Amino acid sequence: MNKAAEEGIRQTIRRAMEDGVTAGASVLVMRDGKEALYLEEGFADREQQKPIRRDTIFRLYSMSKPITAAAAMILMERGLIDLEEPVAAYLPEFADQYIEKDGCFTKVGEPMKLIHLLNMTSGLTYGGENPGPERKTQALLNEYCRKVHSEDAVTTREFAGRLGKIPLLFQPGRGWRYSLSADVLGAVIEAASGMRFGEFLEKELFAPLGMKDTGFWVPESRQDRLVSAYGSDGHGGMEPYTGDHLIINYRMDCPPAFESGGAGLVSTIDDYSRFAQMLLGKGELDGVRVLSEKTVEYMTSGGLNQWEKQAFESEFGLFLPGYTYSHLMRIMQDPGRASVIGSRGEYGWDGWLGCYFANLPERNMTILLMQQKKDAGTIPMTRKIRNIICSEKD
Repeated sequence: MNKAAEEGIRQTIRRAMEDGVTAGASVLVMRDGKEALYLEEGFADREQQKPIRRDTIFRLYSMSKPITAAAAMILMERGLIDLEEPVAAYLPEFADQYIEKDGCFTKVGEPMKLIHLLNMTSGLTYGGENPGPERKTQALLNEYCRKVHSEDAVTTREFAGRLGKIPLLFQPGRGWRYSLSADVLGAVIEAASGMRFGEFLEKELFAPLGMKDTGFWVPESRQDRLVSAYGSDGHGGMEPYTGDHLIINYRMDCPPAFESGGAGLVSTIDDYSRFAQMLLGKGELDGVRVLSEKTVEYMTSGGLNQWEKQAFESEFGLFLPGYTYSHLMRIMQDPGRASVIGSRGEYGWDGWLGCYFANLPERNMTILLMQQKKDAGTIPMTRKIRNIICSEKD
């Protein structure tokens, strides 16, 4: 990339730091399998004036989801799962479910299937204050957040089992709601593989791809590379954030009982680039194949049916115009409607603490941005940076 674009990205991050939007960020752009840009600006720990480095370890939160989807695809292409199977075939607690609306309960017509988990069309929620499924889910999250550091910490399978007993918001396949679906999928992967979720990811993805700093916790020898997180102080600035959001141990200092498929992983910008480049390479990286070409094409080119699309537009349309959703990722269908420069077939996702990933197959490009700020998934800084990148000529 040219120097003007690089300086534009640096200035964008610096302005965001001055405005209390971020403590700092790193950006990596890959083109045609080669590094086109890497830069870092700001702090991994603002109080200690510790700069972000290339090996800084970030909490991915929802950028864990595409990795969980890829794990499910590995099982699918081996014939170990069928996406039309009911979730209850692997997690019995999901049998005989009910839908709750306005205090009334209706038995589900068709069961929740694995494909519903991948597309966020399961009827599950992420919790909230609305009466019914949202409030019950929030109560469950709160219960287990309090137990993260205790001997009663919930496991991946136990958490999914408890979710299976909470009523759904809607008939699976007839709506869309961002939810704990990926966490349930992690439990399904455990049941289908006969391995702990983290073991499966390490064996089938992280080790083959050389993702040496990616996992569900950070050993003591690497703790000094773990970034600090921040939240708004309510006065236009930032303050440290150390909460165990979504049952994730903030310190990441020991193997968790709950290996969250939706939010639990940590990684570096280079490690996640290897995962993204594997997808862009249609399942192969550096001569190592972890998915077939056809499987990756299927995973990255899906969409939603009419009911699901309408619900997606209602919930996420303001944030992601021009996109649809499939296999735990946004997928650009209509670049002309999007609020960022992009291309048809682009896919990726972001995380609650600000990590962001996009693959643009038409340009053979990967964009990665890593930061650690609450509620900073795809914020104006992120869109500005990717517009600088994507406005460059091929």
